[in-house]
Amino acid sequence: MGEAILSCLVASRIYLPSDICVSDPMSERRDILAKKYGVQVTPNNLLAAEAEIMLLAVKPQSLNTAAIALANAPTNCIVSIMAGVTLAQLEVMFPSKSIIRAMPNTPAQVGAGVTAIVANALVTLQQLEAVRKIFGAIGTVVEVAESLMNAVTGLSGSGPAYVALMVESMADGGVAAGLPRAIAMQLALQTVLGTAKLLDETKLHPALLKDQVTSPAGTTIAAIAQLEKAGLRSAMIEAVLAATRRADELGRS
Repeated sequence: MGEAILSCLVASRIYLPSDICVSDPMSERRDILAKKYGVQVTPNNLLAAEAEIMLLAVKPQSLNTAAIALANAPTNCIVSIMAGVTLAQLEVMFPSKSIIRAMPNTPAQVGAGVTAIVANALVTLQQLEAVRKIFGAIGTVVEVAESLMNAVTGLSGSGPAYVALMVESMADGGVAAGLPRAIAMQLALQTVLGTAKLLDETKLHPALLKDQVTSPAGTTIAAIAQLEKAGLRSAMIEAVLAATRRADELGRS
């Protein structure tokens, strides 16, 4: 996710490569990033933390180690994309700092992500606008109450996996019905892409779009009846809730 954000920032020229410094403990990884994006690289987190904005793109399980190394970070604004880690937890580790918690998702790699953000009381309007521009480079930005951030993680943070599983399953269904694998995958993928675009541009409620496709005694209602029988709707709801609970557990571990 860190590289996805980096690549879109460079491509959009919101920041020049010379304005970006990436810290990574792996020398091979640093060499790749420097060559690919032209950014500054360092193995020293504190050097990177001299920036105007520091983005923490580490696993929640690695936070304590990172925080120790950044205890004296000179930066005034810290942005975390760690699942489940609250503003209160970050404020303990980085006292007197402006802190923004963000939850992007993997479509950020192609500039089509969605990121939810929430800021602590010390964040200035200028800092908030700068962070909105950063995540705007990778897609849509929404602001939510912090109490909803784990739900965001469960829905849009983990959501690309749900959609990928659905596309794969649709393609498998096409193969089972006799379609060649490549054509089945193309049809499934374009159907999801086109439907998402249609919902977005027309602002139709999904139920209305579903009704438009569903004719009396037709093929679609037969399929929907089977999906309802298999519990697709409740399974999706429970998946989002399970991911939300896990995000909460990660924040408390």
